[in-house]
Amino acid sequence: MNLRSIFGGSKSSFDIGLEKTRKGFFSRLAHAISGKSTIDAEVLENIEETLISSDVGITTTVKIIESLQKKVEATKGVKTNDIYGMLKAEISNLFTIHHSQSTIHNSLELPKEKPYVIMVVGVNGVGKTTTIGKLASHFKKSGLKVMLGAADTFRAAAVDQLQIWAKRVDVPIVSRGMNADPSAVAFDTLQSAVAQKMDVVIIDTAGRLHNKVGLMTELSKIRRVMQKVIPTAPHEVLLVLDASTGQNAIEQCKEFTKATDVTALALTKLDGTAKGGVVIGISDQFKIPVRYIGVGEKIDDLRLFDKDEFVESLFKQ
Repeated sequence: MNLRSIFGGSKSSFDIGLEKTRKGFFSRLAHAISGKSTIDAEVLENIEETLISSDVGITTTVKIIESLQKKVEATKGVKTNDIYGMLKAEISNLFTIHHSQSTIHNSLELPKEKPYVIMVVGVNGVGKTTTIGKLASHFKKSGLKVMLGAADTFRAAAVDQLQIWAKRVDVPIVSRGMNADPSAVAFDTLQSAVAQKMDVVIIDTAGRLHNKVGLMTELSKIRRVMQKVIPTAPHEVLLVLDASTGQNAIEQCKEFTKATDVTALALTKLDGTAKGGVVIGISDQFKIPVRYIGVGEKIDDLRLFDKDEFVESLFKQ
């Protein structure tokens, strides 16, 4: 089964979800070129400030500006009105480079081997549990048998919240309560999923960045224990990030990619922030596919990320 057939949603909902980012980006860009008819060094400097203030990130911004500068120097007298099309092309090119690499983790086809195991990582408060619930809902609505594993046993609230989502979506959950061994929970979940012939298993984990060594050890142990049941598990390590935190999301991505082999990203709360430019910076810097984006509070507002749709929506005037 293909993920595109599971995660739908109208283009209008995508546009609405990016409205704050789009408005903030265009107002800054309009100010950057105000009073200028052609692109010069000052305009490029203003555009650089616009990209940084839109949370694209310094590294990615410098890359975009250097490319624009070369094009402006090669073509004298480039009009400021052309900057929209030029920026759109630059951003599209970044996504094309990093999302077209032929790796198994860029594939949207679910593996034939069942169950498909997703290990979800991320700090508290980014929308990790909600994302798991929405994932479970989408998979179940597509006719797949889904099971959850509550391996974030560091906080009682995390276990309780996941149980609430399991009940809401009406999917089974394996839970051993607070302070249980996370690896044991993951092991029991996979054993149960195999016995019950589940299609998808989603394992929640704790994200304690204040103890980076402990985090790395714990995630590594969970992976090893899961592989005793299913040698290829997990098939996806999904890092959930809160887009509204801007550059802090990039810092979290740095830490988690050091701690484990992150294969995909989910960016939440895009609808409530003007910092959606962080999607561009994260995709460029980490070369990890952005798999899902959250564009609303409804259970169906978790969307499969489409780079072309994102760029079109960002530059929609």
